[in-house]
Amino acid sequence: MSSVVLRNGTVLTMDGRQPLVDHDVLVAGDRIAAIGPRLEVPEGTVEVDATNGIVMPGMIDTHRHMWQTAMRGYGADWTLTQYFVWYYLEWGKVFRPQDVHAGNLLGAAEALDAGVTTTVDWSHGLQTTEHADAAVDALRAVPGRFVLAYGNIQDSPAAWTATPEFRDFVSRRITGDDMLGFQLAFDVTGDPSFPEKAAFEVARELGVPVTTHAGVWGATNDDGIRLMYDNGFMTPQSIYVHAATLSADSYHRIAATGGSISVSTESEQSAGQGYPPTWAIREHGIPVSLSMDTSVWWSGDLFSAMRATLGADRAREHMAAHGTNDTVTHSSLRAEQVVQWATTGGARALGRDADLGSLEVGKKADIVLLRNENSPAMFPILNPYGHVAFQAQRSDVDTVLVDGRIVKRDHKLVGVDLDSIRTQVSDTVDHLRAQLGEEAWAKGMNPDIPESKVLDNPYTYTEYRGDTRTSV
Repeated sequence: MSSVVLRNGTVLTMDGRQPLVDHDVLVAGDRIAAIGPRLEVPEGTVEVDATNGIVMPGMIDTHRHMWQTAMRGYGADWTLTQYFVWYYLEWGKVFRPQDVHAGNLLGAAEALDAGVTTTVDWSHGLQTTEHADAAVDALRAVPGRFVLAYGNIQDSPAAWTATPEFRDFVSRRITGDDMLGFQLAFDVTGDPSFPEKAAFEVARELGVPVTTHAGVWGATNDDGIRLMYDNGFMTPQSIYVHAATLSADSYHRIAATGGSISVSTESEQSAGQGYPPTWAIREHGIPVSLSMDTSVWWSGDLFSAMRATLGADRAREHMAAHGTNDTVTHSSLRAEQVVQWATTGGARALGRDADLGSLEVGKKADIVLLRNENSPAMFPILNPYGHVAFQAQRSDVDTVLVDGRIVKRDHKLVGVDLDSIRTQVSDTVDHLRAQLGEEAWAKGMNPDIPESKVLDNPYTYTEYRGDTRTSV
């Protein structure tokens, strides 16, 4: 049985213990065998120097549209409306199975590179089961842990879940493998006739969770939550993504039925789903996990997600206090909490908290070492949780283990052919540009800028040139 030991690091177990300074973590096979100072290890154990570094559980992303990764940064200036138009109404349908494959390969590799050891592939571009097979083939080709959340935005959930092709795919590809989980991914519009009911019944029959974009401004609202609740489809396994524009009544329903919320703060604060809702979620005691949504806009790492979440939550707290002429003197949301959301929170949301999300003897060895001797930002490490949440970034991910296997070492991915992925992604980009044409491609990436609004101003703007003041 192969073994690995990470030596002399600051260990964040995420199981309620304080950070363990100058400790080792021993991995035997796919499990954590021991945690302690100066551990004795079997002969032949691979030794990883964690001195001046932070050893933590692998991070878990509960909502990432990996099929869109080949378009990294394309929609940097989009609103949510422009995203919907581009993918749902116009160009999402031109993605071939090989394009889904290329996006998933790239998305999976960048997740591992950033220390995200488990990723939910919120794969709502699966127009056919050929697309779904391509998505799974890509996930299988990268040595990470994934959950395929099967969806199809080009058809209704009741329709695509009812096809024999879908059932055949599930029987062929979803085999209970520990490295590939399964969910159904679809949204509930709030239509009183509840057209999504049949899809929920399929999920119940298959015994798999449903993940849904809830509380998205202009798209999904409290009516969808009420329909799910009244029909008995809100369960502890349900994951509500964003949940940014829900009422207290909906939060109460989620809390009462034991579900969790996947917060994508970079997305919510930029695209327009609603204000990042951790302040409201915390009030209702609802479990939280973090996600990055899509690389069409945002970063592919959870360091950015933690940072953005702390900033948004604290900004809201300060502004609420200022509105009543008060001052916040102690922050309610702490760095340790967002690190928990990025690790144990994700494990709990996926029903994997018994073996993932924390560093404990007997648990799965999904482990990340943050260490960068060439970075002045990686010392001193005084507050390890604060360092993870505010200082670290993907370039500081030195080593990553998934299921006890080293998949990144000395800042380089292991067992991932980036040259092959680059070639496949280039083919997808060329295909998309050809389908759109250069004019539409450029326009999609550079949406129109709204006309500037001239403010009512009783004063005269001036500009100073030397000692001369002139009106403009």
